[in-house]
Amino acid sequence: MIRLFQVDAFTDTPFKGNPAGVCILNEARAEEWMLKVAAEMNLSETAFVQPMANGYSLRWFTPKTEVSLCGHATLATAHVLFEEGLLKKTEEALFQTKSGILRATMRTDSIELDFPSMQITPTESNPELNKALGISPLFTGVNAKANGKLYLLEVASQGIVEALVPDLAQLSKADARAVIVTSRSYGGAYDFVSRFFAPAIGINEDPVTGSSHCYLAPYWAAKLGKKQLTGYQASRRTGMIVCRLEGDRVVLSGKAVTIFRAELMA
Repeated sequence: MIRLFQVDAFTDTPFKGNPAGVCILNEARAEEWMLKVAAEMNLSETAFVQPMANGYSLRWFTPKTEVSLCGHATLATAHVLFEEGLLKKTEEALFQTKSGILRATMRTDSIELDFPSMQITPTESNPELNKALGISPLFTGVNAKANGKLYLLEVASQGIVEALVPDLAQLSKADARAVIVTSRSYGGAYDFVSRFFAPAIGINEDPVTGSSHCYLAPYWAAKLGKKQLTGYQASRRTGMIVCRLEGDRVVLSGKAVTIFRAELMA
């Protein structure tokens, strides 16, 4: 029996936050099969988790491709392991991934994820990208990897972030695997706001993106002079992520709620 879950991550309210699939494997399955399951789920990411001698193997797939890091699907996976009793709530979830070893710990009212801190390098403004997004950024930064470029663009206000209506067709053709658009918040409960677009890998807009906060947390920590920050992702579903810098790691905190449990028949 292959157990399949859908979990809303970075929220404690059903139908908010970011939905992720979680598939618990008893044995290794082919990459092509996992991609088909992710396409069938048609969520931004589906996680595939398999017990190992030392923790769990964890991989993430969009409907189009495998990704090397996904925060909300990791949170969803840890939530399922704790909720289903596969791990005691006093135990640490240890995940072997393409981004190295990731850890998840149950706290009183949330789950903490231990993720790598990711750096952004300042670069020249990208006219094609700006046109697709309809913005004039104050700052353009990039993290370039073999699988493509992730851009971080800071704009002048939260209102600009919230009002974005990107040309997704043009954005998918731009020199970007993924784009984070961010600004300082208006104040109050959040330090910064963001949105995340990645149509090139099958994610038009991700509702709440844990991995993007691995870039956002060190970026805003340097600008605001603080190591603990709260980010608000201003998507239609919305979500909040508490971030804490610890050396070259970022601890992301969030809640999750299970929407359904199922048995995969294929």
